[in-house]
This record gives sequence, structure tokens and C-alpha cells, in this order.
Amino acid sequence: MRARAVAVIGLCVSICALTAVSADAQYRPYQPRGSDNRATGEHYNVEFGAYFWDPTPDMSIKSESLGIQGDQIDFVKDLGVEKARFKQMKLVLRPATKHKFRYEYTPITYTAVGTLRANIRFNGILYPVQFPVNTDFHWKAHRFTYEYDAVYRDRGFFGIILETKYTDVQTTLSNILDSEFVSAKAPIPSIGGIGRVYVAPNISITAELTGFPEGIVSKIDENSEGHYFDFDLYGTVNFSDHFGAQAGYRSFNVYYLVDSNDTGRFHLKGLYFGGAVRF
Repeated sequence: MRARAVAVIGLCVSICALTAVSADAQYRPYQPRGSDNRATGEHYNVEFGAYFWDPTPDMSIKSESLGIQGDQIDFVKDLGVEKARFKQMKLVLRPATKHKFRYEYTPITYTAVGTLRANIRFNGILYPVQFPVNTDFHWKAHRFTYEYDAVYRDRGFFGIILETKYTDVQTTLSNILDSEFVSAKAPIPSIGGIGRVYVAPNISITAELTGFPEGIVSKIDENSEGHYFDFDLYGTVNFSDHFGAQAGYRSFNVYYLVDSNDTGRFHLKGLYFGGAVRF
């Protein structure tokens, strides 16, 4: 799947390049400082991006209550959740060439009405197979990031990332007899790296990986566990220093276990597209 996604991104960038490189030949990259030879799109202090993400969901949850063990519930197979498109917003503040403060917000919502394959227990409540179940899943994913581009050149850079992801998740299951929900709110610290290379003066490929590896949580709390990984690969065509189009592939994987009973696994992966404006 990842190889296929990379091929699609490359195709999108190549198509855009046919027009973008031609346009680039008609003007010199904007260089406000004269001696600066940075690539087109690298002269800015503020960047705002808006995107549409079309991920494939692979999610499950289990919740115990009142000493009643819950069942492992698959959102797609058991509840009938289908693929949906989401909006993303990204903001970058760049006070200096190598320093960036980034914020990202992704509201993720799934709603479905499904026919159960078997009885399930969720948060102490039995949901019998004869009644359809309504699912409401809301995930507000906030991302606060500091990026330091330790190696910075005119045609690319490599940087380190320190960030906190604030996750606000609520899952509600209901039928004609009962309604029950579980929620979780927590900051998730992570570390990672980012690299960008310009294959043309105004066309770049960027790869980014951040994460929180398994095993760290259990060292703090032996009854809990969790991990988080976020992989982002995208191409950008900058039509000027102030505007660029992007297409990419993202894989977002979160897992948690609390008190050895409640678990959640949320894996979203798929293509996205959008654009960025810069000042």
C-alpha cells in the first residue's frame, strides 16, 4: 500500500511539474535579500495550509466497567464504519530560517448504523445481535510542534522534531435499549525527524516521521501501555514563494492500554491533497 501511495504522489508531482517548471523558467525565484539563493517557497515567516485527507480506517476498542470485561470491537467489521474524508488545518510560524513552531488540527468523525455479527459488551453494557447499533466516533487531534532544521541548504534541509499531540477521543454506541460512551483525553509527547529535498528549484519532496515507541509507558505505569507513530510523505509544487500545491500520503497509528483492561487501536492511512499560502 505504501509503495502504491508513493507512486501516486510521484505521478501527481510529475504532472504538476510539467507546468510548474515551465513557469519557473519564466522568472527567477523571489530573493528579497539579494544574496539569498534559497529555493522557491522557502522565503516566508508564516505558512497556512488546508488539506483534504481520505484515509482508510482500521480501528478497534475494548472497554470494561463494573468488573464486566468488554469485547474487542472492530469499527469496520462489527459496527459498519466506512471510509470518510476529513479536513486538516496546518499553521507554521517561522521566526528564523532554522526554527519553526507548528500547529495542526484534524477533526475526525465517523458515524454508522451497523448490524452486529454477535452479541458485544461495551463499557459494562450488553448489545444483543438482534438490534442495530448506532456508532458515533469523534477524535479531535491537535499537534503542537517545534522543528529545528539542523542542516539547512538552498535545495533542502534535515531537522529534528519535538512535539506534543493532544488527543480527545469519544466513542458512543447506542441501540433502542441502551446508550454508552467512553472518552479519553491526553497529551502524547513524541520525537522525530524531517527531511526535504528540492528536485527542481520549485518542486520538493518531504518525508517526516515522529513517534512514541512501545515500552516507555509501561516503565512509568506497569498497568498501562501505548505507542504512537505518524509518517508523512508529500510532494510540493511552489508556483511562487507565496503559494504551493501539495499531494501526499499519511499513516497515523495510535494504540493504548489502560489498567490492563481498556484498549484502543486507531490506524488511519491514505492520500491527501491541498495547498499552502505563505507570507
